[in-house]
Amino acid sequence: MAIPYFPGCTLSTKASGYDRSGRAVAQALGLEFQELPEWQCCGATFPLSTDNAMALIAPTRLLRQAQEAGGQVTTLCAICFHVLRRTQNFLQGHADVLERINWFTEEPYLGQVRVTHFLELLRDQLGWETLKRKVTQPLKGLKVAPYYGCLLLRPPAEIQLDDPDDPHILHECLEALGCEVITFPYQSECCGSYLAVSKPDVPQQLAQDILASVQRHGAQALVTACPLCQYNLDYPQQTVSGWAIKPLPVLYFTQLMAVALGLPDEVWGMEHHSIDPRPLFEPYMEKVT
Repeated sequence: MAIPYFPGCTLSTKASGYDRSGRAVAQALGLEFQELPEWQCCGATFPLSTDNAMALIAPTRLLRQAQEAGGQVTTLCAICFHVLRRTQNFLQGHADVLERINWFTEEPYLGQVRVTHFLELLRDQLGWETLKRKVTQPLKGLKVAPYYGCLLLRPPAEIQLDDPDDPHILHECLEALGCEVITFPYQSECCGSYLAVSKPDVPQQLAQDILASVQRHGAQALVTACPLCQYNLDYPQQTVSGWAIKPLPVLYFTQLMAVALGLPDEVWGMEHHSIDPRPLFEPYMEKVT
């Protein structure tokens, strides 16, 4: 099955391991990613002032590319998913804004593209039972905590991916891999997002609170679908002194999938993590080809 795919800027640079593992996993599951041609940044944030049509041009042009590619687009990045899904939702209810954007770009978008996150595609098109049957190396005994963050779930009326107060989609994915899934209170709290640039002390404190909660609940690793969350929770563990927590690996869900599907370690994409997750998988290495 060919899937139009938008990698986004971060997965093409700092989060290349997420992209690499995601593409490998998709191929192993028979879901071939076909990268959108000539894509550009989605804008990285959904504009708070939606009466400014110019702020929606970048994501709308991506939606038009997806329109030409078959009417659907999938992404791995929670931020890109958030921006594209909300843009699609907004344009469907604001024909006047869509008309202005189409006039400016001279690239008419009809407003009918389906935006999905890869997790959603796995749940709704592949199915968890099918994924479970594809697993060749179940990660039994590995205790992992799913971390959703903000953008994958909220605002719920526009995103409509899962229950923002009691999400399950990432839990179900990890359970299909054989993991022991640990629920913890901070699983959908904000990591500090872009405050890492302007006020780094804020996300650093949030990261300490999140990671400390994960450790109190006995998880061996934190699993996310957002490159900014991964950075805010992983990088400071190596660079900020005085943290009263033990080092805790922060992985992308596709990296766990790559291990569980028996894919070679060169596609795991874990070599640039601040806290190396690879020692977690040594008990499973003999069966990984």
